[in-house]
Parts: sequence; structure tokens; C-alpha cells
Amino acid sequence: MTQRHTMTRLATIGGAGRAAREDAGRPAPGWPAVILRVVGSGLLIATAAIHLDLYLTGYRTIPTIGWLFLLQVIAAFGLALAVLAIPGRLVLASRLAAAAGAGFALATLGGYLLSVWTGLFGFKEVRTGAGIAAGLVEVAAFVVLAALALAPAAANAPAGGAAAVPATFPAQISPAIARAAGMTTAALAAVALLLLGLAVAGANSAAPAATGTALKTTTIDGTTVLTNAQGFTLYSFAPDTPTSSKCYGSCAAYWPPVTGTAAGQGLPGKVTTITRTGGSHQLTYNGHPLYTYIGDTAPGQARGNNLNLNGGLWHEVPASG
Repeated sequence: MTQRHTMTRLATIGGAGRAAREDAGRPAPGWPAVILRVVGSGLLIATAAIHLDLYLTGYRTIPTIGWLFLLQVIAAFGLALAVLAIPGRLVLASRLAAAAGAGFALATLGGYLLSVWTGLFGFKEVRTGAGIAAGLVEVAAFVVLAALALAPAAANAPAGGAAAVPATFPAQISPAIARAAGMTTAALAAVALLLLGLAVAGANSAAPAATGTALKTTTIDGTTVLTNAQGFTLYSFAPDTPTSSKCYGSCAAYWPPVTGTAAGQGLPGKVTTITRTGGSHQLTYNGHPLYTYIGDTAPGQARGNNLNLNGGLWHEVPASG
């Protein structure tokens, strides 16, 4: 009886020892992948926060661009949650979430570059700190999430001592494919940074003031409004006063002030000037400092009318008042 009891204890100890050895032989959690997951998710949240701030501070009123910004915010937060929440053991789902996040970051950067160079849906972007920061964050997010999508998956042996079934693509990526994809990712990131740098260098940080003393009128949607000498619609900014402009910096890049000397023969209103910071003279009409809008690409357009952008409401200036 004692001998049988001893043998039972030895068998138990031996089983425990084998279990401990099996546990020791299993792969440790992939900490590099965990770090990539957290960092990638954080970068997506950062770009979502930047776009949310821009959306709330005025982009929501821009036709088409407004709801696209909201869609970007929702997509970025959703992808960040997916990247962070999907466990690494769900290899395929984890890879797909990371790949989707990387593609989103690259596509968002592409939209920004297109808006800077040629304009997008009637809106032309200018060089701003928020735009540059968002671009850099998006390049970083692309690199990190692409690395996460290509990270090797741990191959755990099945329970019961059965032989492991070899994982296939895309659950397991071969070294050759991983190297090729990694080189492609690095090349795309380098090109993205180069294009971002070129776009930033070529974009206007402060668009030149719209000069020309001759003010004219035109009719847009049944309303007679004021234009500059080239026929571009002129706007007023609600926060302005009759003696001062509140639009400087990036605001003046989107809304170039009309500078020159007072002239407006044949107009029903009064044309005067105010002195801007820096000494230039900005035209006013009936006490409203005048601006053009960078989004108007041809005479007769009034894309800036009723926009709430850069700190206040913008209105086309009626010739009568």
C-alpha cells in the first residue's frame, strides 16, 4: 500500500514536471508586437484628435470636406480600437486591423497632399502647423502599423502533445515575403516624407494679400456682391471691427486681405482703409475689412459664404450694405 502510494506521488510529481517543462517551452508573449500595437493605436488616436479639432473649429461647415473630416475621425478611432483590442492570438484579424490602419494613414496623408497641391472638392489647403503635425503622425502610423501587420506570429503547440500544424499565409508570413514587404514599406514611407516635405515647402504659409484698388460688383444667386478687380468675391469676417482686422497668421492664408488704397467709384457704399499689423493698408467697405477666399478658384464663385472658419463667420459682402 505504501509502495503504491509512493508511486502515485512520483507519477504526480513527474506529470507536474512535464507540464512545467511544456509551459517553459511555449513562446513568451510577443512584447515587440504588443509595443507596436500600443504605439500604432496611439498614433491613430493622435491623428483622429487632430482631425476632430479641425472639424470642430470650422471644417465642418465646408461642403464635402466637413463630413469627410468627420468620417476620418470615426474611422481613425475605430481602427485604433480594433488594433488595440484584437488579441495577438487572433493572428489573421490582428494583421487585417493593422493593415487597415496602415492603409488609412497613407490614404489620409494622400488626401492632405492632394488638397495642398491642387485642391480637393473645391477646398485648397495651406501650410499650417496642424497639417504638418498630422502628416508626420500619419507617416509614423503607417510605418508602425505596417510593421505590426508583418510581425511574425508565435506558433503555439496544440494541447495533448499533438504535432503542431504549420501555419500558412497570411497567419504566418514567410521571411522572403516579410523582407520584400518591409522594403516596400520603407520605400513608401520615404516617398511619403519626401512628398510631404515638398508639399510643405511649396504650400503658402501666408497667402499674398489680394491687391488692387478697383472694387466691382457681380450677381451671385440673385444677390449683388462686391468683388475685387479680377472678379473674385469679397468677404467680411464677423469678429472684425471697422478699425481693425482679427484675421492674421493661418487665417490670412485662407482669407487673403485686400490691400491697397481706397477706391470704389460708382459703388453705393463707403470705401476706406485700415492699417494692418506690419503697416499694410487693408480696404474696408461700409466698415467691413475685405478679404478673398483661397477656395474660390474662379470669378463668380462664393464658396466661402457662411463658413464658420478660423474663429468666426464669413459672409460675402453685399454691394448695398
